[in-house]
Amino acid sequence: MSTQVRRNTLADGRDILFFQDEDSTAAPPAEDHRPAEPRPTGGQLRFDLLTGEWVAVATHRQSRTHLPAAAECPLCPSAPGRPTEIPVADYDVVVFENRFPSLGPSLGAVPADPRQKFAEAASESALTAPAHGRCEVVVFSSEHDGSFADLDPARARTVIDAWANRSRELAAQEGIEQVFVFENRGEEIGVTMNHPHGQIYAYPFVTPHTVITSARAEQHKRETGRPLLGDVLDFERGSGERMVLESAYFSAFVPFAARWPVEVHIVPHRQVLGLDELDDAERDDLAGIYPEVLRRIDNLYSTPTPYIAAWHQAPVNCADRSAEWMHLEITSPRRAESKLKFLAGSEAAMGAFVGDVSAEETAARLRAASPALEDGRR
Repeated sequence: MSTQVRRNTLADGRDILFFQDEDSTAAPPAEDHRPAEPRPTGGQLRFDLLTGEWVAVATHRQSRTHLPAAAECPLCPSAPGRPTEIPVADYDVVVFENRFPSLGPSLGAVPADPRQKFAEAASESALTAPAHGRCEVVVFSSEHDGSFADLDPARARTVIDAWANRSRELAAQEGIEQVFVFENRGEEIGVTMNHPHGQIYAYPFVTPHTVITSARAEQHKRETGRPLLGDVLDFERGSGERMVLESAYFSAFVPFAARWPVEVHIVPHRQVLGLDELDDAERDDLAGIYPEVLRRIDNLYSTPTPYIAAWHQAPVNCADRSAEWMHLEITSPRRAESKLKFLAGSEAAMGAFVGDVSAEETAARLRAASPALEDGRR
C-alpha cells in the first residue's frame, strides 16, 4: 500500500501535508486564503547544570487555543465564513506545523553539554541556545468527535503511514537528534483541543529519558550480544501473565515494573529502529492491534480514559543501532473510576515511582475487557 501525500503551504508559510486513504474521496488541497499573520518568534533553550538537561522556554504558547467548542475548532475542516487551520471541506489525515510550537521554526544544532563554555565564562548566554526543532500536529479525522480507538483499520493505517513519513523526513532535517511521535488524550492529561489528533516533536537534542534507556540498551548489548528489548519481549511472552494481546507481528503487555495504574507496551516482534522501518504487513497489523488495545483501556471504566501514547524511536545518531528497538508505551494516571494518580513527593521530586496496582492485575483486567464499546459510550 502506498498512501498518497499532497503538500501545500498555509497563509503564514507553515507546511501542511494531506495523507489520503487508499479509497479516498477527499478533495485535493486548497489554498489558505486567511490573512497572513506573523509566526511567533522562536523560543529559547536553557541548560540545567544540575541535571545536564535542556529546558525549552516558549512563552508564546500561553496564548494558544484552549478547549474550543466544536463550532470554533481549528482542526475541523474549513467552511464558508469559517476558515480553520485546514483549508478544505473534507480530509482524511492532515499534518501541519504547529502554530504555537515549543521548538522551531528555526533549525540548527545545539551543544550537547555547554558546561565547558560556562566554566570559561559564567554567564546566561553560555547556558542558552535557540529553541531549534520542529513541532507538528497530526489530525486523525475530519470528524470533531471520536478518538484513535474509533478509527477503522484503513484510517489507522493512513495515520501510521503519516507518522512514518514524518519520522523519516524530520530525522533528515538539520540539527534534529530525535523524533517523538505521541498522542495526549483527555483534559486530565492537559489536552487543549478535543478533536482527535496527535503531535510530533523533532528535538535538537536526545531527550533525558532516551539518554538513560539508550545507555542501558547499549550496555546490555555489549554484555550479552543481544538487544535489551528483545530479551524483555521474550521474558513477557514466555511468562504470559502480563500479556494483553498478541498478533502476528506485535505483542501488547503490561510491563513487569509498570509505573502507572494503566500501562501497556506494544512491541514489534522484529527489531526496527523507527516507524518508517515497518513494512506493509507490519503496518496493517499495527492498525488492528493498536486501536484494539485502546478500546480495551476505555472499557475499564464507564467513561473514556485519559492517556499518553508515546512512540519510542531510536535517536537519529544513536551510538549502537543494533541495541535499539522501537516500541509504543501507553500510560494513564487513572487508578479508579473517579481517581487519578498524581505525581507527588517521591515521583515528582525523586523520580521514584510507587505503583498503585500490580502489573498482573491490570493485565488481567485488560484481557477481560471487551474490545467493542457500547453505543453512546464516547
